[in-house]
Amino acid sequence: MESEFDEATPSAVDRPRPDGSDIRKIRAAEVQPVARTLARAFFDDPHMRWVARVDSKRMRTLERAFATFLGRVWVRHDEGYAHERLVGAALWMPPNTWQLGPLAQLLLLPAIVRDLRADTPRLLRALSFIEKKHPREPVHWYLPVIGVAPAWQGRGYGGALLRTVLQRCDAEQVPAYLEAGTPRSRAMYERNGFESVEECRYAADGPPLWRMWREPKRQPAAS
Repeated sequence: MESEFDEATPSAVDRPRPDGSDIRKIRAAEVQPVARTLARAFFDDPHMRWVARVDSKRMRTLERAFATFLGRVWVRHDEGYAHERLVGAALWMPPNTWQLGPLAQLLLLPAIVRDLRADTPRLLRALSFIEKKHPREPVHWYLPVIGVAPAWQGRGYGGALLRTVLQRCDAEQVPAYLEAGTPRSRAMYERNGFESVEECRYAADGPPLWRMWREPKRQPAAS
């Protein structure tokens, strides 16, 4: 069944609410429409183009893959957030949960092969590289994926999706980590307090990836 928001087009004045009241947790029943939004958001992403190289098949491939990771990895932590109109989503992993154990990876592999088919080796190569580069300490929040539907980009929805957890990071004095896949996303993360710690590539013909770290903002001392 198609989401009622599939063809939503923003008006000239559509913006996220300043108080964040339009950002909420993703419900299990919303996995498919959120996967569809993320597939649209990442259709032209250079990393997804490197993994899924056939344009005519990429949308369906990404929808299947995002649905698998949403349902079997990210949503289980109950820290996935979406705009109320499902035009964007951020999938966070709390401290000490970012790394899948060997058994979990083995159980996930058949679904990845089903979703990616011939593109599977490239995805696994990228994921393996990303895992090896991931900092082990100090404990931190991790953001593997954030995406906003193309028509809604450039209006502040990405920043709004970030702020829900970044405010907790500041309150609890916990760092955050992510990878930026484009200069545009890197600039957005920098506006929200992240700093680039390394530019790297998982393949000679792969696009650049920026590993980014955010120290929590210091809270004012109690008077």
